[in-house]
Amino acid sequence: MKTAFRRGNPLLGGWLLISVLFIPLALHAKTNQVMGKLQFEGISNIEKDSGVWVDGGYVGYMKELRGSKSVLLLPGEHIITVRQDGYQDFTEHVQIQPGQTEVVRVAMEKALTGSLPPQLAMVKVEVNPSRAAVFVDGLYVGHAGDFGGMGRGMLVAPGLRKIKIALAGYQTFVTDINASAHQKVEIKTYLLRNDGPLGAPLVVKEASTATSMSGTRDTVSAQAR
Repeated sequence: MKTAFRRGNPLLGGWLLISVLFIPLALHAKTNQVMGKLQFEGISNIEKDSGVWVDGGYVGYMKELRGSKSVLLLPGEHIITVRQDGYQDFTEHVQIQPGQTEVVRVAMEKALTGSLPPQLAMVKVEVNPSRAAVFVDGLYVGHAGDFGGMGRGMLVAPGLRKIKIALAGYQTFVTDINASAHQKVEIKTYLLRNDGPLGAPLVVKEASTATSMSGTRDTVSAQAR
């Protein structure tokens, strides 16, 4: 895994990272002292399984961003949005101070939703990284890990549907499916890394460094259930 640094001012070059990466916390404790830390608290599994956006960029789901993992941000005001299918968006503005920890306490509230149609199709998703956000017709429905594996999948109304899979620091994957009622559609893909904007949030982990996938394999298949 490669980490890109911006060269120029020697006082700044040590801590300005371009990519959103998983990196050892101890390594960057000294080089990122100017940055502040963001942590999350939720009262139930609903909050813990909700997706987190920082300044419009998806960084992971809450359960993943607790304990040994934290989000580092440049000082200043940031907009935090937490989303969960079937719940209202939770939004909070936070002011990050250098070297300080800001805690966001999240409480999700049910949204008014219509009834499901009587006939549905199932979409199974296998994505690496599995923490990527999944959108159906522009609406966030969960992270990829929710919809893969034995006995897992998401139910969608039959017809043409646009599926988007996105994660900060990776190229977005978009595909269209046209599922019939009672049909099972499988989507498999590896997301490729790309360079994020300067000052993007860092997701840091104390223990180990995640390795990136090389190459790409995008497949969409459908079969009758």
